[in-house]
Amino acid sequence: VPIQHTIGIHLLYVFVNIDIQITHFYDTIKQNFNSNKNSLKIALVSTIQFIASLQAAKKQLEKDGFQIIIPQANPLSPGELLGCTSPKLPDDVSAIIYLGDGRFHLESIMIHNPKIPAYQYNPYSNEFTIEKYGFEMLLSNRQKAIEIARKSKRIGLILGTLGRQGNIKIFEFIEQQLINSGKQPIKILLSEIFGSILDKFNSIDCWVQIACPRLSIDWGHTFKLPLLTPFEMSTAILSNNNLIKLNDYPMDYYANESRGPWTNNHENYRQNRKKKIEHISLIKC
Repeated sequence: VPIQHTIGIHLLYVFVNIDIQITHFYDTIKQNFNSNKNSLKIALVSTIQFIASLQAAKKQLEKDGFQIIIPQANPLSPGELLGCTSPKLPDDVSAIIYLGDGRFHLESIMIHNPKIPAYQYNPYSNEFTIEKYGFEMLLSNRQKAIEIARKSKRIGLILGTLGRQGNIKIFEFIEQQLINSGKQPIKILLSEIFGSILDKFNSIDCWVQIACPRLSIDWGHTFKLPLLTPFEMSTAILSNNNLIKLNDYPMDYYANESRGPWTNNHENYRQNRKKKIEHISLIKC
C-alpha cells in the first residue's frame, strides 16, 4: 500500500547500513581512472544499504581531484537504485560505478543510460568489473510486444497483489485507456505471475501487468503471449512510437518526475500533503 494512502498510520522507516572496506573501494577507482581523472565525471550509485559508503568515497575522491556526482531519482535517496527506478544522467557523465553485488539494480541505470560505460565494484569479493547490457535487443523485444498489443482486442489486465508492487490507480488508468481505445480488459489479481498460470486463460490476446516492470523487460519474451508494462501498454494505446525512442527507455516507475500516469508517483496520484504545524519557540522570561 503506498505510504500516501495510509493516512493516520504512523510509520518508522529504518535505513539499513552495511559497512564495507571503503579504502579499497576508492583505491580501486583511483587505480583505474587516475590517469585521466581531470577529463572524467563519474556517477556513483548503489542500493540503499551502501549509500553511506558512497558519500564517504565521494568526499575522499574529490580531495584527490576526481569529479564525482551522486545522482538522485526522487523520492529515492541520493545514489539509490531500484530495479525499476534510476536517475537519468547528464550527457557529460563519463562513467557509472555501481557499488553492490548482483546486476539487477545496476541494469536499471544501464537501461536508462545505455550510452554511458558502466562498472561494478562488488564489496563482498572486492572485484571491479566492466558491465554490458544488450540494449538493442531489449528495444527490439519490447517494440514487438507493443505492436502485438496495439492490434489486440482482449487484454488481460493484471494487478499484482504481492507487497508494494500493485497500484490501483495505475490499474484503473490502464483499464480506462483500454476501454476508450475499444479494447476489452479482463481484470485479474495475482500475487505471482507465472506463464503456467497465464496459459490457463484461453481467450486473452496479450497481457499487461501492474506489478514489476522488470518482469516484462527481463522475462517477457519467455511468455507465450506478450506481457507488457503499463508504460508499454500506454505506448500501444496512444499509438505513439516516440514514447520509446532510440537509446531512451525510461526507468521511472517510482520516480516523482515520471513521463506519465503509468507510474506510481505521478503528480496525478499525489495527495495534497497537510502543512506542518508552525514551530513556536518559547522564550523564558
